[in-house]
Amino acid sequence: MDEGGNGESNTGLSLVLACYNEVPVLENSVREIVKTLEFTRMTYEMIFVDDCSRDGTPDLIRRIIESYPQVRMKAVYHERNLGRGRAVADGVREAAGEIVGFLDVDLEVHARYIPACCLAIRDGAQVAVGARVFKFVPHGLFRRFLSAAYASLVRAILPVGGLTDTETGCKFFRRMSLLPILDLVEDPGWFWDTETMVRCRLAGLSIVEIPCLYIRNPGNRSSVRVLRDSVTYLARLVAFRMLLGKTRRKTPGGAGG
Repeated sequence: MDEGGNGESNTGLSLVLACYNEVPVLENSVREIVKTLEFTRMTYEMIFVDDCSRDGTPDLIRRIIESYPQVRMKAVYHERNLGRGRAVADGVREAAGEIVGFLDVDLEVHARYIPACCLAIRDGAQVAVGARVFKFVPHGLFRRFLSAAYASLVRAILPVGGLTDTETGCKFFRRMSLLPILDLVEDPGWFWDTETMVRCRLAGLSIVEIPCLYIRNPGNRSSVRVLRDSVTYLARLVAFRMLLGKTRRKTPGGAGG
């Protein structure tokens, strides 16, 4: 179900916020995002996609939209949980901007990096991602290790062409370049990020990485289950690699990995 206005064209940036149980952080994050974007000369819209939250996030989104009449905002509400990747993709398909991007709602990568990503696209890139630079904090060491291990596996198994951070929650695209990619991406969950970046690389899109400080919010409870998720991620990587291999064998002159 869609809600809110989507102004026609003349929109420089469409920012998608995929939401799932975001009541503790959403209001403050929106305030920071708006404050950041109001300092730029970009015209922009914000698109909230609620993935069937259970904590009152949909009502909070409605209140936020009412609180910012000067900002173009709209919302999409999933009637069942479809996965983070699907939420982002649905937001992208609702976008009107020349540039479309998304940012994790907790702002562990801050909104201040949005203008740099948009400028990279205005300067010719088709994709700009915020490559995370992890601030040293003792409670974040294990998560940093897991992220580094996954990134190494991605580079070893998939044709990412030197990209260092496919999983960052800060990604921006030239919208018309991304739309054909969305039709190819199959995974609706967290692997959506990896699959999307690989497909962007294989499509020959120009991708730049912009270093962004990542500060873990100590209040966030990790949903990672190390053994279970490690096996799941490895299996997904291998399965996707096999799928790419089959696809290229069926396509004369297909790009190599």
